[in-house]
Amino acid sequence: MLGDNIKKLGFGLMRLPRVAGSEDVIDIEQTKQMVDEFLAAGFTYFDTAWAYPGSEDAIRQALVERYPRESFQLATKNAAWINCKTQDDALEQYRTSLRQSGAGYFDFYLLHNLGDSRTAVFDDFDLWNYFLNEKKEGRIKHLGFSFHSTPEQLEEILTKHPEAEFVQLQINYADWESHSIQSRACYEVARRHGKPVIIMEPVKGGNLATPPESVAKILKDADPNASCASWAVRFAADLEGIITVLSGMSSIEQMKDNLSYMKGFTHLTPEQKKVIEAAREELARIPLIPCTTCNYCAKVCPKDIGISGSFGALNMYTLYGNYDLAKGRHDWDVLGQGHKPAKDCIKCGKCEKACPQHIEIRKELVRVAETFKD
Repeated sequence: MLGDNIKKLGFGLMRLPRVAGSEDVIDIEQTKQMVDEFLAAGFTYFDTAWAYPGSEDAIRQALVERYPRESFQLATKNAAWINCKTQDDALEQYRTSLRQSGAGYFDFYLLHNLGDSRTAVFDDFDLWNYFLNEKKEGRIKHLGFSFHSTPEQLEEILTKHPEAEFVQLQINYADWESHSIQSRACYEVARRHGKPVIIMEPVKGGNLATPPESVAKILKDADPNASCASWAVRFAADLEGIITVLSGMSSIEQMKDNLSYMKGFTHLTPEQKKVIEAAREELARIPLIPCTTCNYCAKVCPKDIGISGSFGALNMYTLYGNYDLAKGRHDWDVLGQGHKPAKDCIKCGKCEKACPQHIEIRKELVRVAETFKD
């Protein structure tokens, strides 16, 4: 199977550490330390994207310029649906990725976030054929796509494009039976088509690293020494047909924790699976906004509403009931970063078309505005 030589933990580069006091400047020195720890433990898969600001440049400095090219696999993505009017606009993303990463070639190249209206853009610009030719030329080793939509749409894409070698899917125990994300159903479609799977969002944007107290208690009672994040990552890695499980790590501490339980990964026992199922059932009882802070919505919002920051604050209030703490997070993550508050939403709906989680963003922003009044 594709990826049989790749260990089951991948380094997701979407949420790299930031320099103290800055949300925009990646901490290259800490990233280098994380890269060193990761490779020393025998892991080799790194995942970035053109749409992750500063990430491709950071991994050039932290990885590509410091290690032999054959010692790691690098994946990146093309988001042709972001501000592209022609094929050349989309190909400029590809050329930029090659230039920023300095990698020379990509081991895994992904059409980014297929589903809904985004799927047609890649067909309209004939990007499948272009990148297949790049594969023949050796600048792409394996071609696939990431996906955040319905199993029916995934079935349609894989039927139309059997040339896709793999699929990257959002899979975690919270979304496994979710009616909106449908992790299990999408996974089963990919496997029916014989496609190996790369897993993203195993910790659901960090939410499963610090789950509600009632959920954490179930996990801690089962194993006091295991982090909550470890249960989430191991659930994903336990599935069959997996190339790797991406974990978006933001600190050396998170890296060390992931390595501690994935370096010698073994499949879950029946008892451990029952623990995760109990945690999933408990989590499902708590109504939260399923935002993973991918910020695709922010890229299309004409009013620059701080959508993900607003949702994070509201979820914090829902989980912990501490208004002052949640309001402080709202003011820092939204207003403090120069974004507009939820009350400024004009309800155009562009955000909902871009949202991989299919959140009713306009409706939830009304809740935010009512909760965190200025």
